[in-house]
Parts: sequence; C-alpha cells; structure tokens
Amino acid sequence: MKKHDVKELDIKALKESEQKIREELMRLRLKKGFEQLENPKRIKNLKKDLARALTRVKQLEKGL
Repeated sequence: MKKHDVKELDIKALKESEQKIREELMRLRLKKGFEQLENPKRIKNLKKDLARALTRVKQLEKGL
C-alpha cells in the first residue's frame, strides 16, 4: 500500500485494511516461528502499511 493509495481511502476502508494487515502479520509471525518465510521483508512492509493506515485514520479523525 503506497502513500497515495492510503490518501484515497475513507475511514471505513482504512479500518478494514488495518484488520486485514493485522491478521496477515499474525499469520506470518506464526509461520516464521515454525518455518522459514519465502519473503522475510513482507513483515517489515506490512508494519509500514499498518502505520500508514493508522496515521491516515488519525488525520481523518482530526479533520486534516
């Protein structure tokens, strides 16, 4: 999810995206504990996407 993608979404879509990202992060963390991941950078990228979504939600709530 890129910066311009996040700006186009509304609060409802961002919160749905947040939930999906959190679920995928949980699955990847569990998978990392049991086996080697195909793309270890995926966790880092998902964390950044989550931060972008949460930041945009806060901005929208404040009216920025």
